[in-house]
Amino acid sequence: MKMFVEPDDIYLHVLPVDFRKSINGLLAIVESELELNAFTGALFLFSNKKRDKLKVLYWDKTGFALWYKRLEKHTFKWPKEHELSHIHLSEQQLEWLLSGFDVIGHQPLRYTTSGL
Repeated sequence: MKMFVEPDDIYLHVLPVDFRKSINGLLAIVESELELNAFTGALFLFSNKKRDKLKVLYWDKTGFALWYKRLEKHTFKWPKEHELSHIHLSEQQLEWLLSGFDVIGHQPLRYTTSGL
């Protein structure tokens, strides 16, 4: 996948978030829970409890942008919840995650056409 920005850093928020939150609510999580500066150009990844939706928050030098992806089948291969509030990812790991792999590169998702 071609990246829509060239991020300085990529942070994955481990715990699920309420997906009614938009930019301001996710910014509050970045600043209070992750204790990170959201204005750095980093990407911040969030998932819902079912792990079938993903939001990416980032500062694009003119304002905050929010990217949203919903999987029609399957779930994102999210790391297990543990004592860390977030995990630092590489661009390769982000590509794996968005392509249906687990962040350490396991099984891809496979789709077939349905009689189109």
